[in-house]
Amino acid sequence: MTTQTVDLVLHNAHILTMDSLHHRAQLVAICGDQIVYVGSDDDIDQFRGTVKRIDCSGQTIIPGFNDAHMHILALASKLQSVDCSPEAVSSIADISSKIRSEASRIPPGAWIKATGYNEFYLDEKRHPTRHDLDQAAPNNPVRLTHRSLHACVLNSLALSMAGITIETPDPAGGMIDRELDSGEPSGLLFGMNAYINEQIIPPASEDELAHGIEAANTELLAHGITSVQDATVRNTREQWRLFTTLKDSGKFKPRLSMMFGMHALTDIQNAGLQPNYGDSRLKLGPMKIIIDEISGQLNPPQEKLNDAVFRAHEAGYQVALHAVEEGTLEAAVIALEYCLERLPREDHRHRIEHCSVCPPHVLTRLEKLAVMVVTQPAFVYYNGERYLKEVPQTQLPWLYRTRSLFDSGLTPAGSSDCPVIQCNPLSGIYTAVTRKTESGEELLPNERITAYEALTMYTLYGAYASFEEHMKGSIEVGKVADMVILSDNLTLVDAEAIKEVGVVTTILGGEVLWQS
Repeated sequence: MTTQTVDLVLHNAHILTMDSLHHRAQLVAICGDQIVYVGSDDDIDQFRGTVKRIDCSGQTIIPGFNDAHMHILALASKLQSVDCSPEAVSSIADISSKIRSEASRIPPGAWIKATGYNEFYLDEKRHPTRHDLDQAAPNNPVRLTHRSLHACVLNSLALSMAGITIETPDPAGGMIDRELDSGEPSGLLFGMNAYINEQIIPPASEDELAHGIEAANTELLAHGITSVQDATVRNTREQWRLFTTLKDSGKFKPRLSMMFGMHALTDIQNAGLQPNYGDSRLKLGPMKIIIDEISGQLNPPQEKLNDAVFRAHEAGYQVALHAVEEGTLEAAVIALEYCLERLPREDHRHRIEHCSVCPPHVLTRLEKLAVMVVTQPAFVYYNGERYLKEVPQTQLPWLYRTRSLFDSGLTPAGSSDCPVIQCNPLSGIYTAVTRKTESGEELLPNERITAYEALTMYTLYGAYASFEEHMKGSIEVGKVADMVILSDNLTLVDAEAIKEVGVVTTILGGEVLWQS
């Protein structure tokens, strides 16, 4: 028998390849950063000279997870901020206590950044105000970010530094909440996070950025995430340079696709960053547009949205449209229909991000357009109780659909929108399979999918969303050796047991980068 030397052999495993022709295997061999053999344990004698072997003892190997929509720098920032998530606080009093504690350890005038609050899960059932934050930290500017990342609360000092007064008008696409009796800003701002982060709060220092990226890197690898797609609408050529530096220095390991905002398109083009520019470590992703109705009107207006989508489409770029409500999703579909009717293009893979409320007539149009849907199944787990209470009964049947997307022939990719929620893909898979909230209530059980289908969303379809299915997303010869060893086979265990499945080892490019 012919023998060959490779760098690493994983054997005695249940391998879920996600390869449509060969679903399962027991052994995979790696040379350099590529998969060179996938087969049976009976083939192990072919690799007698192998440098390293890992006996998986019957554990399960899957392709590395691909989070198709998250925010890396926001995650890095969150991991260094005051944690005010529902897991950490139960009340505004708890938030105040945490901020007061932070103020006691830093000098007056230094910014306090707190993240993750969700008013629905607070005892008071309301947003904090500037007065709440003033009592906790009168001598420090405070920014408290909502879990959604689409709202924040500033204390009086931070409002003053931002120049927001009773006379300040609502900006385009934003809204300043005001006290009913006085008309003064309450501290709560909608759709203004980017302005506060970029124009008011000083940028992170090199040390802060380095520590944040190191923490984010560990967090992702610990959850088996080997590829991420950064969906930050503020991304420009400057962030591309930053990510290039992080990749070149080896400080950020997962493979990365970077979206950019429509305001950056001209600069991106002038820099020679053509559609899908880059390599297996870092590539240019879609142009992202956020569509909202925060002010009660469509932003951007339909005509401007149509023109922006067409401009990117005509230049050959993929487009990612953030659409949550039914009205914004309808606007996204109209814009895509507009540009594809004027300039048809095969395999465009334009994307709808979130697609939260998707009624049947819109789903039919998405199917006709062959649009990619990038959704967040775990939102049902973390926010389901709120959805059941607050989403109108007329819209609830169309909320975060999964079964319907598969049945329509679409290729939905899974994501976390981290740091909106935790990045753990297994939480998303569990929720897609059970449709259960954190409290155990069911939300649209008819939208359940199988564990295998859910796994596809976070591996092969994630790669497909960024035009990279030829190089990753499944365990096949010739693809990059990005793999995860799991403690159990999530396609065979009881649905409730998926929550107990853990990541044992994360391998990226043939290198073991994380072990439990």
